[in-house]
Amino acid sequence: MGLLDKLFPRRAERLKAESTFKMLTGYAPVFRDWRGSIYESALVRSAIDTLARNISKLKIEITGTAKPTLQTKLKAAPNTFQTWSQFMYRLATILYVHNTAFVVPVFDTYGDVTGYFPVLPEKCEIVESRGKLYLAYTFHDNQRAAIELDLCAVMTRFQYKSDFFGETNGALTPTMEVIKLQDDGIKEGIKSAASFRFMARLTNFTKDEDLAKTRDRFVAENFKKDNGELLLFPNTMADIKQIDSKPFIVDHEQMTIIQKSVYNYFGVNEEVMQNKAYGDAWSAFYEGAVEPFAIQFSEVMSSAMFSPNERARGSLIMATANRLQYMTNADKLQVAAQMADRGLMTRNEIREIWNLPPLPEEIGGTIPLRGEYYNLIGDANNDNE
Repeated sequence: MGLLDKLFPRRAERLKAESTFKMLTGYAPVFRDWRGSIYESALVRSAIDTLARNISKLKIEITGTAKPTLQTKLKAAPNTFQTWSQFMYRLATILYVHNTAFVVPVFDTYGDVTGYFPVLPEKCEIVESRGKLYLAYTFHDNQRAAIELDLCAVMTRFQYKSDFFGETNGALTPTMEVIKLQDDGIKEGIKSAASFRFMARLTNFTKDEDLAKTRDRFVAENFKKDNGELLLFPNTMADIKQIDSKPFIVDHEQMTIIQKSVYNYFGVNEEVMQNKAYGDAWSAFYEGAVEPFAIQFSEVMSSAMFSPNERARGSLIMATANRLQYMTNADKLQVAAQMADRGLMTRNEIREIWNLPPLPEEIGGTIPLRGEYYNLIGDANNDNE
């Protein structure tokens, strides 16, 4: 049994697609793997890695009482193959490379859901069978499988033409072509710098045959292994000059523009990529890049995992982050002191800001309070009595 059998047990055989689902936009509901290979660019890969690394630190929390067995399993790991950080990293990478990411349930031998797994199909289409919608996947090894749409989570970016899937990264193609030309120019520049080329004018030749013989003799005499790497020019050659090759390379200002184009496309900057951002700078990155991912992930995963009635009763799966951990030490100290003095945070919540392990609940769950502060509600109740 392979991974495909665990993710799609006997579903491909049972599905007999009656028709392709029709969308309002008129476009066929088909996702195709874009072969632009943006992930092969070092700059793009660094930008996506920055997003995926920070997203992988999100904390997964499950609330409510529905599906208690599944909740217990998911609190430990999303599946038996990955940890939550690995799951989130791969899911984010797939989303930012393809602008569409699929999460499918993992089934046991009894057909019960035991976890979730991010898949990377080459093609996915929405088909209708017996009044129910299915996602029909085609993977890179031509394996095919299908699963009910309402059991899957689909995340998207740049969603425009399709009602279900995101756009390709075709808008980034011009920038990628310039980056490739720049890389090729640097390679050719290194090769040219390691070689010497000369040009000379041959005189006193009237026949083409004599010119060819002189050229062949010059090559044979000067490019032997034992010639001491010294070029000897005969007196029949005049105006001997070295050819100075200067390949074109984008200057620093233009390269900065290219880099900013990639940064703007993915919503990152150099400070975040080089781990220099903290405090307000990191909070801005979180709100602009990480938080939208966390919100969409929480919504689509909750929809795939719980029924509408279960969600209405408070059963949800959420991706959260303690942003206070990324403040400066001085800001952390001020927040911890002010919140503790006013009884707004427990000891364990304060310790979490400093990345310290929690204390036992009977100690860490208590709220410290300075003597000059008092409980207004409690005092008001006492006065009424």
